[in-house]
Amino acid sequence: MRPDPGHGPFYLGVDVGGTNIKVGVVDSQAHSLSHVSLPTQPKLGPEVGLRTICEASRMAIEQSQLDISEIHAVGLATPGTMDIPKGLLLDPPNLPGWTNLPLRDQLSEALGLPTTLQNDANAAAYGEFWGGMARDATSLVFFTLGTGIGCGIIIGDTIVEGAHSHGAECGHIIIEMNNGRLCPTGQYGTLEAYASAKSVVKRCREALDDGRESSITAELEKGEKLTPLLISRMCDAGDELAEELIMQTARYLGVGTTTLMHTINPEMVLFGGAMTFGRNETELGRRFLQEIRNEVKKRAFPVPAEKTQIEYASLGGDAGYIGAAGCARLKFP
Repeated sequence: MRPDPGHGPFYLGVDVGGTNIKVGVVDSQAHSLSHVSLPTQPKLGPEVGLRTICEASRMAIEQSQLDISEIHAVGLATPGTMDIPKGLLLDPPNLPGWTNLPLRDQLSEALGLPTTLQNDANAAAYGEFWGGMARDATSLVFFTLGTGIGCGIIIGDTIVEGAHSHGAECGHIIIEMNNGRLCPTGQYGTLEAYASAKSVVKRCREALDDGRESSITAELEKGEKLTPLLISRMCDAGDELAEELIMQTARYLGVGTTTLMHTINPEMVLFGGAMTFGRNETELGRRFLQEIRNEVKKRAFPVPAEKTQIEYASLGGDAGYIGAAGCARLKFP
C-alpha cells in the first residue's frame, strides 16, 4: 500500500533555471511529495529543454507514487523576459536561443495537462507566500539575491505581473541618480548594480585594485576564486574590507526595501537566494539581515518601519517549483 499521498488535488511544479530544471509534485496545501532536478543544458536548444522538462516531470510523478491522471494541472516557472498571458518566453538571458518560444503550450501538449506560465521570481515569491515563511502574511515582497536580484510581489493572493509581464522587477529600481554603477541591463544606479553577488565581487575587485589591504589578496594569490563565499569567509576571519562590503550591501538592500515599503506597504519582506551568508544559522547572516533592518528604520516612515516584518525566506531552492505549483492551483483550482 502506498503512503499517505497528501491532500488533493495535486499539481506539478516546474522551475526552469539556466543551470537546473527542478520539478516536484505538490499537494493543495503546499506540501511537496517529490522533487527531481536535472541539468538544463540550455545551449542544446529548446527542443532538448522540453524533453528534459518532460523527463523530470515523469520522474517526479513516479517518485510521488501518483499516476499522471491524478495531476490536476502544471505550473511552469521560467526566467524573463516573457509574455505571461500568451505563454511565451521572449528572450530570456539565461536561456539563449529560447526566443519567442511558446513553452507553456508545448509543455501542456506534451504532458496532456493544463499548464500556466509564471516568472521564476514571482513563482518563488508565491511559494513562500503559500507554503513558506510568509504563509500567514497578507502581502509580501520577496527578494532573491544571487548573480542578479530577482523579486516577486504578492498582495492578497494576487501576483503582481504588470501590464506587460514585467511587474516586480525590483532589482532594477534606481537607488543612485548621480554617477550610478552600471547594471548588466545597461542602466545605471540600479539596486542590482550595487547589491547582487556579481556587484559585490566587482566592488571588491575595485577596492583591491585601488590598493586596499585585505587578506582576500593572499587567498587570490593561492588560486582562490573571488566570490561572495570567499568574501564571507574572510569577513568571518575579521577582514575589514570584507566586512565593509557585506554591510554596505545590506544598507543598499535597506534602501531598496524602503522604496518598496513606501510603494505597497507589504506586511512582510523576505530575502532568499544564494547570497544570504548562511541566513539565521550564522552570526554573519544574522548581522547582515539586522543591518538591512537598521537601514530601513533610518529611512522608512515610522509605522511601516516598526510593523513590517523583514526576515529570511524558508523554502530555499524548493520555493520555485512549489510556487509554480501554487500558480497552477490559482489558475486551475
